[in-house]
Amino acid sequence: MDKQSSNEVLRAIIVDDEFHGRENLKKIIETYCTDVSILAVADSTVEAQLLIKKHLPDVIFLDIHMPVLDGFDLLSEFKERDFLTVIVSAHEKYGIAALKQGAVDYLLKPVNIKELRATIIKLHELKAKRNTSNQTLSQEKIIIPTSHGFTVVHLDDILRFEAEGSYVNVVTLDGRKVIVSKTLKEFEDQLPDSRFFRVHKSHLVNLKFVKEFSHIDGGFIILTNGEKIEVSRRKSAEFLSEIKKYLKHNK
Repeated sequence: MDKQSSNEVLRAIIVDDEFHGRENLKKIIETYCTDVSILAVADSTVEAQLLIKKHLPDVIFLDIHMPVLDGFDLLSEFKERDFLTVIVSAHEKYGIAALKQGAVDYLLKPVNIKELRATIIKLHELKAKRNTSNQTLSQEKIIIPTSHGFTVVHLDDILRFEAEGSYVNVVTLDGRKVIVSKTLKEFEDQLPDSRFFRVHKSHLVNLKFVKEFSHIDGGFIILTNGEKIEVSRRKSAEFLSEIKKYLKHNK
């Protein structure tokens, strides 16, 4: 379906107390928006709460005017929302309130297909931005397993990783060494290539803290804390290329 067809499927829930309202919107979406999957429909805010927690949708299409608890009451139950919201209402008067509640869009009943498709495109764009933001956030920290559980460490607080037998020493800026029962390869696969480089079979270093490099004695680097780390001969050229790229993008 033109521009939308290249996007991944949006997982959605419809919330409307009127049977015809729910079914009409469901039918229109399934007919004209094939990149939206309707996970469930709810006829009340109470049912909607349960369905949202069960299915974890990308978006909810929400009617406002419902008996007992309205659509805004439903939104107030989710202080931290992992879903996007589109208000679908027969009343124009809720528009400003919907924006204040963080709604992505406001569709009037009967739903106009062209407007609905424009809303779907907007939802895809917002989801993509959110995914990019979450990915960036996930690349800023790493979980380090410990004997009693785990600790979350910011990548900028890690100087290097050093393999020692079947364990790895995680060396932090404050001089701590956390011993982890993992391989260096596991950490290497988990960390962003643009920030960490494996200079030797036993050493994975944070490029941010490389201070000097020398070809003497086969090649080594000196980190900002004064530590001297061996660089293997076969890694020298690649290391020089990576450190130049890092410095270029982090001036």
